[in-house]
Amino acid sequence: MTSAINGIVAATSPNLISTDTIDLRVGDTMIPVHDGAIPAYWAMPANNPCPPIVLVVQEIFGLHEHIRDVCRRFAKAGLLAVAPELYVRQGDASKISDIPTLIEQIVSKVPDAQVMADLDSTVDWAVKQGGNPTKIAMSGFCWGGRITWMYAAHNPALKAAVAWYGGLIRPVTPLTPTHPIDIAASLRVPVLGLYGAGDTGIPLETVEKMQAALKVSGSQSNIHIYPGTPHAFYADYRPSYRHEQAEDGWQRCLAWFATHGVK
Repeated sequence: MTSAINGIVAATSPNLISTDTIDLRVGDTMIPVHDGAIPAYWAMPANNPCPPIVLVVQEIFGLHEHIRDVCRRFAKAGLLAVAPELYVRQGDASKISDIPTLIEQIVSKVPDAQVMADLDSTVDWAVKQGGNPTKIAMSGFCWGGRITWMYAAHNPALKAAVAWYGGLIRPVTPLTPTHPIDIAASLRVPVLGLYGAGDTGIPLETVEKMQAALKVSGSQSNIHIYPGTPHAFYADYRPSYRHEQAEDGWQRCLAWFATHGVK
């Protein structure tokens, strides 16, 4: 069964893309954090003892099958990919298919400080599994796209990051005191932003403001905009999926990592 809110289908639809585990090692794990442990899914090449690391950051729906499949896609490309469940403390996103309710009851209650600390712990875990500590990247989608910009400002050890359609200008709250537009001037990690000009949730004018802020700062970061393209164009389980843009974005992501020394 699927649930649609404003044309967005929650994470109960099957993926169009299904990535196998041939020549991979994959699994579920618990990542130690300061107040216990959080669930995560990981995938890595079976025959590479020290692969680059990529943090994969969830959409608002949490750690569901699409995000797991994205981990396998990165593993097929030669990276150790790990996706932590970043708001397990606030609730189980898989139990809520109504998007406004999900945002109100869980997503809005997640502090940025908690997420930054959990991602630090995820990096530590990946290094202990044999990941290369000098080649760390990140890729996040929707909610995770915003987090990607923020973590790139938080952790200068990242070599590169790719933010897929993450919010750039949002209201300030005690739990989210800054947003990507606020850190653009100080950003030193090269971030590639991938956005759709037809995204009704992220107005094009905010993307253009972020582009301008990055340009003024002299940052290596860049934003690519797909004309006439909606939000979540990479999410192959949702009606918003656009094959051509998704494939182009994936290739740009991998090339960005390679250009900045991750692969």
